Amino acid sequence: MDVSFLGGPRPQRGVGVVAPFDFALDRELWRWVPDEISLHLTRTPYVPVEVSLDLARLVSEHETLHEAVRTLNAIAPEVVAYACTSGSFVGGIAGERAMCAAMTRAGAVPSLTTSGALLDALTELGVRRVALVTPYTVSVTRSLEEYVAEAGVSVTGCAYMGLTRHIWKVPYRQVSEMAHKAVRGDAQALFISCTNLPTYDVIPQLEAELRIPVISANQVTMWAALRRLGTRAVGPYQALIDPAARSGPVRPEIPGLPEVRGLPDEEQQQEGWT
Repeated sequence: MDVSFLGGPRPQRGVGVVAPFDFALDRELWRWVPDEISLHLTRTPYVPVEVSLDLARLVSEHETLHEAVRTLNAIAPEVVAYACTSGSFVGGIAGERAMCAAMTRAGAVPSLTTSGALLDALTELGVRRVALVTPYTVSVTRSLEEYVAEAGVSVTGCAYMGLTRHIWKVPYRQVSEMAHKAVRGDAQALFISCTNLPTYDVIPQLEAELRIPVISANQVTMWAALRRLGTRAVGPYQALIDPAARSGPVRPEIPGLPEVRGLPDEEQQQEGWT
């Protein structure tokens, strides 16, 4: 059978992705990617540590990043993304920038991180007041709050789940419930943290309900990586990706929204928020 008329496969452009060893949502990343883009994923080495600040530091060490990026060099991606929120905010803004520099040195290509992409997304949307949802413990959540505050963005409300493992198993229903707990007052946007937390399908629904942009860790990572290539992520009815979706009405006060508690002590958090 003569198939010469097909002309061969279409040219592809590569995005390298460095993910923590326990990352389980490869398929979700692909959902934001247009047809001409190929994702090339590699993972950091396994360490027997639960999700915590210690784990965030271990999976973001420069030597670890260097080795991970080197495994991608043979396939020559045009950009490399570090897909881990806590691993890229645990060292603050200076630490995030140092991670990007370390990855760029290892791969000689532009590099970015999830937390750096978060700040870029907030700037793109003109957001100075943000609500947060995280699956983390109180200590990791506080570190994210400090990172956002360091960038000059106020946190208007926060809800977290207190999880230390199996974050990818959290259902959309629970993500939605936490979002409604976090958003109050004058929040201009909601950020749902952690690349291991499923969010793709819940974003449009939450934007319709909350009347503010809703952004998530995997979404901002893919959005920023593809923007570096001069192309756009795909995702229906998502304000970050579709500028036409940003012109909705101001979010009204919604009667009956649960009050968001302040961050409790670690013991209280583990008992009441998991």
